[in-house]
Amino acid sequence: MARIQLKNIAKRWGASTAVEPMSLDIADGEFLVLLGPSGCGKTTTMRMVAGLEDPSDGEVWIGDRCVNQLEPKDRDVAMVFQSYGLYPNMTVAENIGFPLKIRGLPKAQIEPAVHKAAQQVELMDFLQRRPKELSGGQRQRVALARAIVRQPAVFLMDEPLSNLDAKLRVTMRAHIKHLHHSLGVTTIYVTHDQIEAMTLADRVVVMSRARVQQIGSPLDIYERPANLFVAGFIGSPPMNLLPGSLQGHVFSAPGVRIEGLACADANDVVLGVRPEDLSVVAADDAAAALTAEVFAFELTGDATLVTLKHGNLMVTAKAGKDHRSALGSRVGFSVNPARCHLFDAGTQARIALKTGSGSGAGAGPGSGAGSSVQP
Repeated sequence: MARIQLKNIAKRWGASTAVEPMSLDIADGEFLVLLGPSGCGKTTTMRMVAGLEDPSDGEVWIGDRCVNQLEPKDRDVAMVFQSYGLYPNMTVAENIGFPLKIRGLPKAQIEPAVHKAAQQVELMDFLQRRPKELSGGQRQRVALARAIVRQPAVFLMDEPLSNLDAKLRVTMRAHIKHLHHSLGVTTIYVTHDQIEAMTLADRVVVMSRARVQQIGSPLDIYERPANLFVAGFIGSPPMNLLPGSLQGHVFSAPGVRIEGLACADANDVVLGVRPEDLSVVAADDAAAALTAEVFAFELTGDATLVTLKHGNLMVTAKAGKDHRSALGSRVGFSVNPARCHLFDAGTQARIALKTGSGSGAGAGPGSGAGSSVQP
């Protein structure tokens, strides 16, 4: 196990910047997720840690060593990729034990190590099979076991679940979570899937356009998004974002009025509210902050999503699983102002509210354990 420090690292190819200067201190045993859309720089960042890319600037430290000049094989890291990278002519046991074989370890040492790694990912019944005889989830577990058997100081995982179907992703998330708890190895995990980030991470680094947007625990980032990008990227369904103005603690937009927002007046703001913080009420209810016709109605099993088309915007509320709204009927959405978020429409940065509720409205960027870099 090892602490990882990224000291003002950056990556450029000519005039193109893949990663803007960034610094991270990853604790020994921490599970850190790099999260963002394709092309944001998350995989490039991980590849600089692995030694597959050289930083244009800055230093990478693993433990007490600056590893900039070390080859990947000398950094004591193990990688798990989106493609499983298994040898088709080898059995599962031979694939798992291959890293030890090329180190020159005797067979008497390799076999118990392979069995121990296979047990940790529940593959003991498949050791004599070849990759073509395995399901996608089983192949990915072989790739994990091959990384585990090396007993590295650091695990690096690059979108390892992307090739799996939805059910297998849930199963493999549980395997990875349990393995990290059991092994305690420092892990950097790259994904574009916010559900993976929220369920696996000790801390999340949200990236966009080669820059870090926010760093914090999953709850910090969900409850206190630092800017509009993070607000819209984190959450399923995503946060509703309504442009408008704030005067006398009242947010106003065409057909929308929300009172009780303790913040200075501003003409160009964006109000954010998550679907679960909206309540479906009758169209003539005095508590309705907006009223419109039901555009979509989706039963997800444990909840019901009700979407109103409000001008050019779609606004979604998450109601109970027993709720029913007819398409085309008029309903209202009410909201607790303490659950609202405000952002500056120009800078896109979070605006601190003073509701004192302890909710997502109560803190500005970088509060608590989180921090941010504005776009």
